[in-house]
Amino acid sequence: MSKNKPVVVIGLMGSGKTTAGRLIAAALGLPFTDSDPFLEKEHGGTAAQIAGREGADALHRYEAEHVLAALAGEPKVIAAAASTVEDPRVRAALREAFVLWVDADDALLAERMESGAHRPEFHPAEMRARRERYFRQVADLTCDVGVQTPEEVRDEVLRKMSLPGGDQG
Repeated sequence: MSKNKPVVVIGLMGSGKTTAGRLIAAALGLPFTDSDPFLEKEHGGTAAQIAGREGADALHRYEAEHVLAALAGEPKVIAAAASTVEDPRVRAALREAFVLWVDADDALLAERMESGAHRPEFHPAEMRARRERYFRQVADLTCDVGVQTPEEVRDEVLRKMSLPGGDQG
């Protein structure tokens, strides 16, 4: 596998997509893009603000737009909003990427999101019920961030992609 292939980090809110994505991007020397800054810049608000103003369907359309646009350009590491896996166009496009699913148990995700007002109301079990089958369908690698540090996740991705640096400390 090549570092010229995009890497997409998927998972439920609170799973650490941004943290893992930044570490992977730095290790691969690739640009990093995240749905939250994209939403702020392109659509003038946080996910919660957009959902409140325009509805969840519009938010999810914008989140899918982020991933599809990022995959169309030069290879990069993309932290994708969890909703994007529900879009068949995104799932099809993910076939050309290396997809990392960062996951943890629902209690840990809920705990991590208690302080996050930038996202809409969050119920991990409900989100998992809607999206887990898609995560499983598209993921090349799954990491349990309840037991793995972000650095261990990065190193596992590099090993799985057969790239040097998979044993960094």
